[in-house]
Amino acid sequence: MFTGIITDIGTVRSVELRGDMHARIGCGYDMGSVDIGASIACDGVCLTVVDKGADCFAVDISAETLSKTNIGAQGWPLGKRLNLERALRVGDELGGHIVSGHVDGVARVVGVQNDGDSLRLTFEAPSALTRFIAPKGSVALNGTSLTVNEVDGNWFGINLIPHTRHVTTWGDVAAGDRVNLEIDTLARYVARLAETRPHGT
Repeated sequence: MFTGIITDIGTVRSVELRGDMHARIGCGYDMGSVDIGASIACDGVCLTVVDKGADCFAVDISAETLSKTNIGAQGWPLGKRLNLERALRVGDELGGHIVSGHVDGVARVVGVQNDGDSLRLTFEAPSALTRFIAPKGSVALNGTSLTVNEVDGNWFGINLIPHTRHVTTWGDVAAGDRVNLEIDTLARYVARLAETRPHGT
């Protein structure tokens, strides 16, 4: 489990396509404290560390994950920057919201606009997921816990404060970008309860 609070920005150093994708990612973590088999969220995708070096780690990414995320069939381009978060440990501060690292779909940036010191972004979400997105609710976008401002059909908006843009890859955002979307687990369960609740109760 994760919180959606980004703790490092990684850089894709190598990509090898061999059925599954094998990637090596440079990072600023103390790799002596990262075990083989540990989970690290990379742009919101929970991946398992299969190898590591002094300042990098390697992951294998299944074809299923490639097809369901913004990684795509060709994999990440070399040099791509990724939002990283290590798995939540007992006793850690929950500063964002509970994030599983299991991406539900890919949203598209359809609007980028300055709003004072903040940056206002508008996204188009897959229609099957929009019922789980509510104003003032939480979503994870490329692994970042963010608050929804408004929802209009398949579109929803969020604001990025300068701090968030500085400590994540959101400073690079542009219209047309495809981003990993994970809906709030609580919203999923509330919607499921509403579906199964007997009429009139």
